[in-house]
Parts: sequence; structure tokens; C-alpha cells
Amino acid sequence: MDYGLSLIFTLPEIILTVSGLILILAAAWGGVKSARLVTILAVAAIFGASASALDLIVNPSFAAGGDAFNGLYRMDSFGSFSKLLIYFAGIVSLIIAPRFFTDIGTYRPEYPVLILFATVGMGMMVSAVDMMTLYIGLELNSLSAYVLASFIRNDIRSSEAGLKYFVLGSLASGMLLFGISLVYGFAGSTNFSVIAETLSGDLATGPLIGIVLVLAGLAFKISAVPFHMWTPDVYEGAPTPVTAFFATAPKVAAVALTVRVIIDAFGGQTSTWQQIIVFVALASIVFGAVAAIGQQNIKRLLAYSSINNIGFLLIGLAAGTAQGVSAMLFYLVIYVLMTLGSFICVMEMRDAEGKPLESLSSLAGLSQTRPGLAAAFAVFMFSLAGIPPLFGFWGKFLVFDAAVAAGMFPLAVIGIATSVIGAFYYIKVVKIIYFDDPANQIVQTGHKTENGVIALMALAVSPLGYLAIPLLAPVTAMAAQAIF
Repeated sequence: MDYGLSLIFTLPEIILTVSGLILILAAAWGGVKSARLVTILAVAAIFGASASALDLIVNPSFAAGGDAFNGLYRMDSFGSFSKLLIYFAGIVSLIIAPRFFTDIGTYRPEYPVLILFATVGMGMMVSAVDMMTLYIGLELNSLSAYVLASFIRNDIRSSEAGLKYFVLGSLASGMLLFGISLVYGFAGSTNFSVIAETLSGDLATGPLIGIVLVLAGLAFKISAVPFHMWTPDVYEGAPTPVTAFFATAPKVAAVALTVRVIIDAFGGQTSTWQQIIVFVALASIVFGAVAAIGQQNIKRLLAYSSINNIGFLLIGLAAGTAQGVSAMLFYLVIYVLMTLGSFICVMEMRDAEGKPLESLSSLAGLSQTRPGLAAAFAVFMFSLAGIPPLFGFWGKFLVFDAAVAAGMFPLAVIGIATSVIGAFYYIKVVKIIYFDDPANQIVQTGHKTENGVIALMALAVSPLGYLAIPLLAPVTAMAAQAIF
């Protein structure tokens, strides 16, 4: 084994790991006052990892990809593209955090360090081609996430969110481990390629249960129905910058991991996993849409929106083709932009005393007091609903087109029909903003960083986003082809 090549393939994770260890020492030495400096250095570290991941995509020497450390880790354009999305969400989550935590007096240098270690775990997840690498990466991400959810120690909602996430996450990890042990017992290996070769014929009951349990554990991580129960409570209770991070980066990692496990390890059992994915996709779409209708907290509403969008993403996976995976990756790019923009808008919801507001009623008449924020909110809501000509429409179109091309016309029709349900609660938010009597609760904050990021995200998901199709389409197609 060429250890030098293995180290090059894993360079993004090495950069983040070394940076995280150094910044832990800096945080311990500098104390609370070092929080802003540690955050800046963490952003720089993620930029460095992003540059390394980008080089692995564009450098012709690495076009064919390759395995590292005896087949435990795979470097390919699929993993590198997923990492770039994860790193982007991590950078934005770091940029928007200082003001939020400073205002409530809980800004500590541990936050950026935890983000770094979470991104290390997610990078391992999307490049895992062995069940052991999968589990280690997933747990590294999860352990960081549990602490991030309960980061505000004097807030009972944050503590509750962290505890719920930990308990339910442990349950999901147990299911995943049991499934992995069953698959290992019948396949004789934890390597994806060996599993795919061994489990290529008719399945006995044992490995079938193992596959179901593995998919159940992964469904928890992407918060797909019926393993979604943690999502609304954790999203509501966690600090808003943390919620923005949870709704984007870990979702990208978990979706990419699910794709790799299904295609690489269980690719020969299409009839088995396809039924599960179709059910989970439709259940997530319907439940996410229906449950969001009665929500009065904007963060809980966006939590159900996340569940709903995961359902649409899984339609692309259900197709089981390179076109379907390419559509998923394209949708993920748009989803990350829409979701980050929406949660940063939520961060701008503050009263005259600077306290965060989260109720839908506080948005009433926002168009009259803060027209710019109102317009951005409307753009994100309409884009999440998939209403043309906003860019969110294109993501849904691609996954439905992939399903039709794969001969799954009924699935596409049901998906399109149920997307109308979801449009209701997005339009409801816009109606409150523009047509309800002003509540005059949200005041002008004038924070240039947040306003600038919101403006960039809104432009990206506006019709201007279509200009990126010639760039993104071939990249997502190349990334999808890498795992087939």
C-alpha cells in the first residue's frame, strides 16, 4: 500500500484534524477571549480543506480516483463534490455564529472547534467504502453534533435538544451497528465491494434484516420518515446557527453516505432497497408537508420542510441510475442555499431588546418594516416550494425527470401531486409577511454580514441561479458517474 498516496487522498481530513487539535490548545490557552480568532482560523482551515478537495476533482492525475488505506476510504469526484458542499455549509455556519452567541453571552471558542471535528467526520462518511470507516465518521460527526445542540448551557430548550438528540441518536446507532453486524456475519467482510459481490443473489432472511436495519440507521441521520422524530425538537431547541448547520452539512453527508452504501454495497439488491426508498421518500414528502401546516414556530416549520425535501431527494435515489444520483446532487446544492438563507433570515428576527423571535405571528407585516428581509424570505419560501421560475423548481424537476427516465412514472406523478401540499405552508408564511396586519415586533438590526449572506443566497436561488447550470450539470454528472 502506498501510504504517501493515501495521505494525499485524505488531505482534506488531515488539514481539518490537525487544525482542530491546534485550535483546541489555542482555545484552552486563550480562553473565551480567543473565540473570534479561533473562528477565523477555523474558517481558514475549512478553506484549506476545500482547496484540497477541489484539487482532487480538477487535477487530471486524480481523475480515476482511488482507494486509501487498503480499501477503507475512497477518493473520487463524488466524495470530493459532497465535501465541498459540506465545507461551504460549515463556513457559512461559522460566519453567522459570532454575533448570535455574542448577543446572548455564550460565544466560546469550542463552537468552531466542534464544527471542524464534525466536518472531519462528515468527510469520512462521504468517502467511506467500508462499514468501519462509515461508523467512525458517523460517530465523530454525531458526538460533535450532540454538544453543539446543547451549546447554550443555561437554556433549557438547548439542553433538552442535546439530550433528545443524544438518546435517539444512540438508538439509531445501535440499529445501524446491529445491521452492520448482520451484514458482516453473512458477507464475511465489512468492505462494500465484497458485500456487493457476496450478497448479489437471492437473499436469506438474515442479510435482508441487516440491510433494512442499516437503511433504518441511515434514515435517522437524514431525518426521513419514520425516523424523523428528533428533527422538530432539536431544530427548535438548538441555537439557530447550529440548526442552520444541522439542516445542511450533516444532511449532505448522510444523503451522500446513503447513496454510496446503496450503490456500492447493496447495488445487487435493487429490488430490496428500492421498495424501502420509495416508501420512505413518499412518506417523508407527505408527512413533512402535512405536519408543517399547523406549526406556529418558524424553526419547527423549517424542520418539517427539511423532512419534506429529503423525500424529494430520495426520489432521485429510488431511480437507481447515474441520472438520478446526479439530480440528487444538483438538488442538494440548491437545498443547501435555500435552507441556509432561510435560517439566516430567522436569525434576523429580533425584537427591540435584541431577543430572538421564532413565532410565525411575529412575521406579520414584515414587508412594511423590513422590506428587504421580507423579499428574501419570500424568495426562499417560494423556492423551497418549487415554484418557477425560482431555482428550487429546477431541483425538483431534475429528480422527477430522473424517476420518469428510470420507468418510475407513478412515483414521479405522486411526488408532483404531493408537492402541492407542501406549497401551502410556504405560501402561508409569505401571506403572513405581506398581507397580515403589522405586528411591529421585528426591528431593523443592520448587521452587514448576515444581510450580505442573505442577499447572496437569495440571488443564488433566484432565476439568476439558472446561469450556474452549465457549470453544475457536468460536475454533478461526473460525481454521480464516479460511483457507478
